[in-house]
Amino acid sequence: MPVHRPGTPKRRSVAAGALLAALSLLFTLPSAAQAADVPARGEARMGMGVAAHDGDTGQGPVGRVTQTEGVDVSSHQGNVAWSTLWSSGVKWAYAKATEGTYYTNPYFAQQYNGSYNVGMIRGAYHFATPDTTNGATQANYFVDHGGGWSRDGRTLPGVLDIEWNPYGAACYGKTAAGMVTWIRDFVNQYKARTGRDAVIYTATSWWTQCTGNSAAFGSTNPLWIARYASTVGTLPAGWGVQTIWQYTSSGPTVGDHNKFNGALDRVQALANG
Repeated sequence: MPVHRPGTPKRRSVAAGALLAALSLLFTLPSAAQAADVPARGEARMGMGVAAHDGDTGQGPVGRVTQTEGVDVSSHQGNVAWSTLWSSGVKWAYAKATEGTYYTNPYFAQQYNGSYNVGMIRGAYHFATPDTTNGATQANYFVDHGGGWSRDGRTLPGVLDIEWNPYGAACYGKTAAGMVTWIRDFVNQYKARTGRDAVIYTATSWWTQCTGNSAAFGSTNPLWIARYASTVGTLPAGWGVQTIWQYTSSGPTVGDHNKFNGALDRVQALANG
C-alpha cells in the first residue's frame, strides 16, 4: 500500500504553476514587443512605413533635371528653425495639419506660418486613417483645421498622405476597391471645398498592394512619391511622372527631404493652380 505524503501534491502544483507562468511569459514577449512599436494615435507622419517596407539605401538622388529642395515636418520636429532651412537652400515646405478626425498638430501654426514668413512656399498635409471615418469626412476635417488653399502664390494645395497603417493592418482592413473609393471620396470633397486637386503622397509598393495599383487618379492628382534611394523607381499606375519625390527621412537638416520635379517657378505654378 503506498505511503500518503500530504505535502507532495501541493509541491507538484506549485512547480506546475511556475512552469506555466514561465511559458506564458515566453509566449507573450513577442506580442508585447510588437505592441511597443505601435505609435500613439496622432503620431503618424509621412514616410513612417517607407524605410521599413521599401528599405533605405542611404543614397541621395541622382540626375540632371532641375529640382527644388523642400521639407515636410510634423509634431516630431517641434518648433522649426525656418531661417536656417531657408539659408540651406530649402524653398518650400509641407507641415502635417491633421490625422483622421481626432488629431491636429500642436506645432502647425509655427511650422505653417514660420515657413511662409521666411519666404517659402508652403502647404499642409493630412495623414489618412481609412479605418476610422470616410474620405469625405476626413477631407472636411483637414480643410477645417489648416488644410485649405488660397490663391496667394505662396500656398500649395493640400496633400493626402495615404500609406502603411502604423496602428494595424497595412491596408486598414479595406479591399483594393474599397480603398480606391475612400481615396476618391477624399479628393472629390477636397476639391469641392477648395477648388484644387489634392496632391497624393504614397509609395509604389503600398499603392500596388492596397489599391490594386489603381490608375484612377493619375490624370487629376499630382503625385508625391516616397522612395529612399538614388532613383525614384517605378511609379504607381496612371502617373507618368512624379511632381515631388521624398528621397530620404534622414537629411542633413530637419524633417524629411524632398525634390520638387522642376525649378522654383514650377513650385510657384502649382501654388497658383
